[in-house]
Amino acid sequence: MTLNDSTALITGGSQGLGYAVASALAERGVRVVVVARDPKTLQASVAALQDKGLRVHGLQADIADKHAIYPLAAKAAALIGPIDILINNASTLGPVPLQLLADTDCEELERTLGVNLLGPFRLTKALLGSMVLRGRGVVVNVSSDAATEPYPEWGAYGASKAALDQLTRIWAAELGLGSPVRIFAVDPGEMDTHMHALAMPDADRSQLAVPRDVALRIVEMIEQPRRAPSGARLRASASQTQERT
Repeated sequence: MTLNDSTALITGGSQGLGYAVASALAERGVRVVVVARDPKTLQASVAALQDKGLRVHGLQADIADKHAIYPLAAKAAALIGPIDILINNASTLGPVPLQLLADTDCEELERTLGVNLLGPFRLTKALLGSMVLRGRGVVVNVSSDAATEPYPEWGAYGASKAALDQLTRIWAAELGLGSPVRIFAVDPGEMDTHMHALAMPDADRSQLAVPRDVALRIVEMIEQPRRAPSGARLRASASQTQERT
């Protein structure tokens, strides 16, 4: 996919991996809208990217709010044009400190699914039709190794990411082989981010991946269809397909 002068919408784009992907794409000539819940963090992040001369805009929204999705899609298109690239990056761990499933409230699980699964589903649904009609588009769902490994106390998060992986495969199967629109999942691995620090405050940060490095690998996957075919589940650390439809 040619990136220059294309458009991208990135959820959870004010910090961590989302911010790094926004920066990497914008540096390649992509017009970017980043989405985040906290207006202060969003404003500061967008200003930092704009100060570099990058074409980046910010929209405040909570993707767990179903009523926010279509207004968000419309506002993003009004700012930068029809969306070519959707990065479903926004995530929540669920209750912190992390808890056993037996100690997790139903409302906490519901909120986690709202952000990590239903938000990406609704936003993909809102944008996918335009991508198909224009014959151009890539959807990236940010996953986790918690989607495939049953880590104790990661139940709400892991279940939501496992469902997101399966949703990705089904979207791809329904689009069919040869579709001009690709959708794939990426496990970024353990990164030095605020979210990781919340989950594992005692982790050795020197052993964690830098979000910028992971972001550059994701950009390569977007650019090169052979590295990230539709329906694939990839590890950014190795850029190798784990699962395919």
